Amino acid sequence: MSNMKKLMQQASTMQQDMKRVQEELASRTVEFSSGGGMVTATARGDGSLAELKIDPRVLEASDVEMMQDMVLAAVNGALEASRQLQSDEMSKITAGMGLPGLPGLMG
Repeated sequence: MSNMKKLMQQASTMQQDMKRVQEELASRTVEFSSGGGMVTATARGDGSLAELKIDPRVLEASDVEMMQDMVLAAVNGALEASRQLQSDEMSKITAGMGLPGLPGLMG
């Protein structure tokens, strides 16, 4: 019975740690740029987009398709970096229990 109690305590501790990490991730950001820095997307560690910067020189170009591609590349890169940050942080919590990272729990 003591093994079950220990397992329940570990699960409770892990749940508290995961909640703390989720709160911390919401305040952390990652950036990704495309088009040689012409478009920069900033994502929060919770997977939401925080900011999108577009160099005014991009707006002067008449190639809308190129601008759309740069925006998509920057946003997708920032969101991927956010997912990786989530995975890395969750892996730290689950490492002691012999479980893989749990990135799907973040959103």
